[in-house]
Amino acid sequence: KLAGIPVALKDNICAKGATTTCASKMLEAFTPPYDAHIVEQLRAADAVLIGKTNLDEFAMGSSTENSAFKTTANPWNTKCAAGGSSGGSAAAVSAGFTPLSLGSDTGGSIRQPASFCGVVGLKPTYGRVSRYGLVAFASSLDQIGPFARDVTDAALLLETIAGKDQRDTTSLDADVPSYTKNLEQPLKNLKVGYIEHLHEEGLHEDVKAATQQALEVYKSLGAELIPVELPHAKYCVATYYIIAPSEASSNLARYDGVHYGYRAKQFDNMIDMYAASRGEAFGDEVKRRIMLGTYALSSGYYDAYYLKALKVRRLIRNDFEQAFQKVDIIASPVTPTPAFEIGELVDDPLAMYLADIFTTSANLSGIPGVSIP
Repeated sequence: KLAGIPVALKDNICAKGATTTCASKMLEAFTPPYDAHIVEQLRAADAVLIGKTNLDEFAMGSSTENSAFKTTANPWNTKCAAGGSSGGSAAAVSAGFTPLSLGSDTGGSIRQPASFCGVVGLKPTYGRVSRYGLVAFASSLDQIGPFARDVTDAALLLETIAGKDQRDTTSLDADVPSYTKNLEQPLKNLKVGYIEHLHEEGLHEDVKAATQQALEVYKSLGAELIPVELPHAKYCVATYYIIAPSEASSNLARYDGVHYGYRAKQFDNMIDMYAASRGEAFGDEVKRRIMLGTYALSSGYYDAYYLKALKVRRLIRNDFEQAFQKVDIIASPVTPTPAFEIGELVDDPLAMYLADIFTTSANLSGIPGVSIP
């Protein structure tokens, strides 16, 4: 199906014999002894795996500035960020290095860089693609998806990697539809939902205008525009930044300098070795999120933060279920601003987190989301 077609992999997806660093000093020398499920699928389809792409360390970030090695620039303007965390995968397709690439999306990490770089980026339904061989960030949110220059290529790549995998208990046991054939359906009578006055306070005028223009295009092609309400959408970022760091705190506990990964050279005892190894190898953003997650999971705050976030997550999903009783799709901006300059938000983590304001809801709900330029 993909014979001879180049495909690049985000460097948190395992490929046998290829270094998989997660853009972290912790895994700088880690070479996995097995292929991820999607890599097995790509090899079976005769795709040509051309290499790994840069990311924010352990997929934590929105600009690829958190990589322990390099910052990925935006091909359209090298002063600007490519987005993140899958910035390398988006930039590779945008720059013409490869027609296809794969990334992972935990809170917008495929769709946001796709938007910044002007390519198609798709986060599939949770469970549609196996996570076996994806280095875990937040296991209930992570999903692997394609980058491409157009929706047909993205559909073809998704057809190749989707499907049930016994090694991932969360993967869907359902037939994979022909996404490429589904693209041939007319837009006439398609019900397109939109949210009036959604997060308008921080919405850049250019983004607002582009969104309105896109809605008009749908309308001109015969689609019906229908306003919908997502009353709990305003809690998405807060909910996400409790649940995701909590899961990350648990998942990243395995990097202790004993089993594999970086080990400090100087330490006095075992506890000191754990602390030194993690302190030297993890970057600032990863440490920040581990601390956030550990705090939210601590006995005194578990009910007040983590448990409450899970309840709000259910409410957010309910909002979407009700909205989709009236509409087929919901259109919204991908990011509140155009691509920002490299270094512009690096010292303002809250502003960086708010870049995910339109994307986290799809991960919290488990629904698919796509960024179309």
